[in-house]
Amino acid sequence: MDERFNRWLLPPLLALLFLLIVYQYVSPAAAAGAAEEEEEEVEAAAAAALPPRLAAKFPFARGELCRRVRFDMRGRDVIVFLHIQKTGGTTFGRHLVRNIRLEQPCYCRAGQKKCACHRPGGDKDTWLFSRFSTGWSCGLHADWTELTSCVPAAMERRGCAGNRTLRNFYYITMLRDPVSRYLSEWKHVQRGATWKTSLHMCDGRSPTPDELPTCYEGDDWSGVSLQEFMDCSYNLANNRQVRMLADLSLVGCYNLTFMNESERNMILLQSAKNNLKNMAFFGLTEFQRKTQYLFERTFNLKFISPFTQFNVTRASNVDIGEDVRQRIEELNFLDVQLYEYARDLFLQRFQYSKQEEHQKNRLKRREEQRLLREQRAHQWPREEAAEVAVTEDYNSQVARW
Repeated sequence: MDERFNRWLLPPLLALLFLLIVYQYVSPAAAAGAAEEEEEEVEAAAAAALPPRLAAKFPFARGELCRRVRFDMRGRDVIVFLHIQKTGGTTFGRHLVRNIRLEQPCYCRAGQKKCACHRPGGDKDTWLFSRFSTGWSCGLHADWTELTSCVPAAMERRGCAGNRTLRNFYYITMLRDPVSRYLSEWKHVQRGATWKTSLHMCDGRSPTPDELPTCYEGDDWSGVSLQEFMDCSYNLANNRQVRMLADLSLVGCYNLTFMNESERNMILLQSAKNNLKNMAFFGLTEFQRKTQYLFERTFNLKFISPFTQFNVTRASNVDIGEDVRQRIEELNFLDVQLYEYARDLFLQRFQYSKQEEHQKNRLKRREEQRLLREQRAHQWPREEAAEVAVTEDYNSQVARW
């Protein structure tokens, strides 16, 4: 019996014991290795999804790139939308009142442009100051100069509860490529738009007719050709984005004799850049999805439906030569510089936010992997003990045979 056991049964038993020993020591390492490989694959996929590194043109501090607002909708925080003509502001404004996932959605009646955007909890105060919520309370397409001096008092006139000093106003806006915006405004004016009821308030008064002449006689400028539109030297379409974002009181408002033109232009451009940079948020018409992403990250609010990028517009359908395009850029040379600055800041903010999100997700995945490895490490000893017990019991049975 001993000889048959040694010849036929002992070798398989030794082989089985060897496999159990190998399994005991190799399996945890193999599992850990597989987990590490899986983690590396996930890391590589996440890194590949990051936007390509941007060749930044302007240096910005971390605090200028990281925009996070602890927006208290139940408190006294107010979003103020500065709506510049022909920048996609109407579409964005509708997103604000109809497309944000809110505890208490804005109440919009059919057939009416304005919606009631009240705070949660029955408070009749509003958290949004915009065309589609409060109307043109500070004047038609009020600019930065008008809004900053008007909004607190306008909120009080609406009967909103609370002391104005307790409110936090978060200004936002939309910008657009200057040539496309200019052509879009020309087409809009050609169809009969005027915006002649705009107040243009600055330092407590509207400009005189001498300070702000009109480009046309009669009720509107309908049918105007592009050449006529460009030839009017006091056309407010020229450098509109810089003018509407700058503090006009720094340059004597609309009084062009207050200082020389070059100094005025330099101050306006720098003021517009500073105000734009210090706003809670701004978006670009040409980057709808990125605009949505940055707004959601800034205010910790989510839109219900994704933004849509419309590449075919009235401006894109205008066929112009290179000489006309160059002429439009010359007329809007301040806007061109502002947009270059804004585009760089916008894309840097987007890249920073994506990298920050990637880092946060990576740390989360590593923590999950660590917990999983600890869980597996606690499971192996119990499984190994059971296997050893089975082996010992089998050997004792064989010995009795």
